[in-house]
Amino acid sequence: MTEIFRTAIRWLRSDNPKSKIQNLKWGGIVAIVVTFSMCGAVAQAQQQGKVSKLGWLSPLSLASDVQLESLVRELRALGYVEGKNITKDYRHADNKLDRLPALAEELVGLKVDVLVVFSTTAALALRNATKTIPIIFFNVSDPVAIGLIDSLARPGGNITGITNIVAMLSGKRLELLKETVPKLSRVAVLWNPQDQASAQQWKESQLQAQELGLQLNSMEVSRADRYEDAFKDAIRARSTALSVTQHSLALSNRKQIADLATKNRLPAIYGRRDFVDSGGMMSYGDDQAELYRRVAVFVDKILTGTKPADIPVEQPKKFEFIINLKTAKQIGLTIPPNVLARADKVIR
Repeated sequence: MTEIFRTAIRWLRSDNPKSKIQNLKWGGIVAIVVTFSMCGAVAQAQQQGKVSKLGWLSPLSLASDVQLESLVRELRALGYVEGKNITKDYRHADNKLDRLPALAEELVGLKVDVLVVFSTTAALALRNATKTIPIIFFNVSDPVAIGLIDSLARPGGNITGITNIVAMLSGKRLELLKETVPKLSRVAVLWNPQDQASAQQWKESQLQAQELGLQLNSMEVSRADRYEDAFKDAIRARSTALSVTQHSLALSNRKQIADLATKNRLPAIYGRRDFVDSGGMMSYGDDQAELYRRVAVFVDKILTGTKPADIPVEQPKKFEFIINLKTAKQIGLTIPPNVLARADKVIR
């Protein structure tokens, strides 16, 4: 821009009579250029000084919400410092899904710049609350089928995000359980009938179990105080292993579930490594660290001016298989070498 100004000045100072008219014309052009340059500089300064507002809606309790902390960490890596150029407003439903619509309305009323949500039920609540504020979802199984977006490539409207394939992975987890537990025939599946994504995983598990020659026992739990009784029922039904669907209630109570599985000597597999970190035996699912990095990139794109409709929905590309050998030893199970060799991480 400095070179343009210097060239323009030379033109304006020219003593050549033939260039007088040209000088007048260029004078007008320079004036226009200067005006737009100043406007751009002001806009950039305003953008640099702006404090963006992030809205977060979670079905979990604040104490069990590890996702929010992970996202804030990844945003910090992109230069977003809380209190300096970004603030966050959050609402937690404490696993009472019927509270989500009201909490969504509260967040929308705070006039945030972008909304982030990680469950199907919460994403639907936000969709119903606003058609203008950008919404970024993740950990949603089938956003097209539930009407969140038009298509993965062209989401349309004010919503985009990262979908998962947990329903499809339900069969993979059963396969890993069968390879890990000799002569496995009956598996208890812990799911929440009030959670749409969990119900999809239960349905997919039944289809895959037929191909694997497994019988499934339904552990339907929609309240945290029902877990102990559900495990007792599973043992009475002669279940010898456990598969846990990915849903918010289970995530909030992952330590209790992992402890109950160990107490009842049930080899268990989960959809997130959080459960293994809490004492669970195995997990297979999308790489959570990579997921949060991608969500942070989506937030950055929105805050720097990209419209949600112009950001294609992504699917997970990295997956991880985690094994906790300490837990396996506690329940008296030896992990076969061929299974152990496939693990991305082994906790010893």
